[in-house]
Parts: sequence; C-alpha cells; structure tokens
Amino acid sequence: MTLLTRFILSLLLVLVSASTALGQLVAAKDGPIVYGHHHVSAANVDEEKKFFVAALGGVLLKVGTGNTEIVKFPNVFIWFRAQAPSGGSRGTTVNHVGFSVPDLRPVVERIKANGFQMITSTEAPTNRVVKDDIAGAPPEGGNALAFALTPGGTKVELVEIKTQALPMTLHHVHFFGQQNLDMRAWYIKVFGAVERNGGPFPAADLPGVALNFSPSPDPVVGTQGRAIDHIGFEIRNLLEFTQRLQAMGITLERPYTKVEALGTVIAYVRDPWGTYIELTEGLDKFN
Repeated sequence: MTLLTRFILSLLLVLVSASTALGQLVAAKDGPIVYGHHHVSAANVDEEKKFFVAALGGVLLKVGTGNTEIVKFPNVFIWFRAQAPSGGSRGTTVNHVGFSVPDLRPVVERIKANGFQMITSTEAPTNRVVKDDIAGAPPEGGNALAFALTPGGTKVELVEIKTQALPMTLHHVHFFGQQNLDMRAWYIKVFGAVERNGGPFPAADLPGVALNFSPSPDPVVGTQGRAIDHIGFEIRNLLEFTQRLQAMGITLERPYTKVEALGTVIAYVRDPWGTYIELTEGLDKFN
C-alpha cells in the first residue's frame, strides 16, 4: 500500500468518524435524561435553516418516512415549524440557546456574510467590552461571547472555548424568570439536573448541556407560539418517566404517543412558568 493510499484511507476514516459523532446525541450514553432538541417557529423556514446550516455549520438531515428536514449538531437537533411566531425568544422563559466554538471570529463573520443579524452590542453583559460584535472576556476571567438573532427571532449565544475540539456543539439553554431559583429547583427535581454554583448565575447540568437560570427584572411569558416554541429532553424509558411525572402531580399536555413516521415516542409537559417541553425517546438514533 502506497503512502498516498494510506493517507486517503486515513482521511476517509476521520471524515466518517466525524460524521458519526455529529449525527448523534452523543451525551445520551451518559445518562437516562439528556437534552434533545430545540423546536423553532419561523415564517420562512428556509431562511431559518440557512442560519443554522450556512452560518453555524449544522448538518441538514432528513428523517422519518416523510423526509422531515432537521439540522443536527453534537448533542442537539433543531426542528422547524412553518409558522410565524407571535414574538421572539426574548421575553419568554427560554430567552436564548447557546453553542460553543473554539474561535468566535470566523463564526461571527460567517453569520454576517450570510446576511444575519449580530446583536452582541445589546445583549452582552454590562461588564464586557464589545468590539466588532464580540464581547471580550471580563477582567476577572471567563470566555468571550457573541449573540446573533435568527430570522424567526431566536436569540443564539456563542461561547468561545479555545480548547474545544469540535467546531460547534450545544453549550446551554438559558431560562429567564422572576423566580429563577424556583425554576432551577424544578428542573433539578423533575429531570435530575445537577446543581452548580459559583458562576455568574444559578445553573444545573445534564450530560452535554448547562441549564442556566437568570433573574428577569420584567415578567416573562411561556414559549408556545414564540420563536422557540418548545425545548426537548431525550428520555430513556419514556413510558416509565411519564408515569413518574403523573405520580408527582405533573399533568401531561400530551400523553405518551408513538410517532410511527419517525419511529419515536413522545409526550409533552409544561413547566410551572410556561415553558413548553417535549419529551422524546428515539432521537438518538438519527444520524
């Protein structure tokens, strides 16, 4: 075997391995409950997909018997609803979602080159200096940040983690509410998230994602009908989980249901502050 042949075979192996990693909820192996998907609404779904694919580098994927198009990133899928939202994600209980990248500058430039809006100057914490749409790390240390807005009004935070090997991966979901500590306690109790202290805001972790909870000076509304219509958790043994929820007094907005076209099962609940939540089992097989 020539050196050139060996090189080509090695390159193909790397590409196949990368594709496999991108195509799965890789954190699913790390716990019975992981984060699964964001489901966004937009009047122009093609433009919304363009944001996540052309600008952020997600991979377009067709799933199920109906060839439903979704976008995949490590540890999260983006689903789309062709429906004009009643408002953006700002002002709701899920203010924004976050991805991490090893280098912010090329991602920011790609977002702008594709005609999408950077909103770092208005959304960055007040202790940051914003230059060319990137909020630098604060004096006490931390990560540089940037914020963008999808055409449908979903606020997206980008966190720079220079040691990260993946070009883009799920980082966090950021909840806002006037009872943010109670919100965190609910997600710890219901989903088994692990409390984390010491950061700029209360947080709790699940495999592959941070759930952040900031106090909101203004009242917020629930998510259903807004740009982020609902969030999703992938559950191992969903039927048993829904039975446990009912035993806790939590009402199922939609009961345990098989989705034959996708080969999955789902259920829906709503947290006490209005966040609409889809529970799934089977998303981790999509690749």
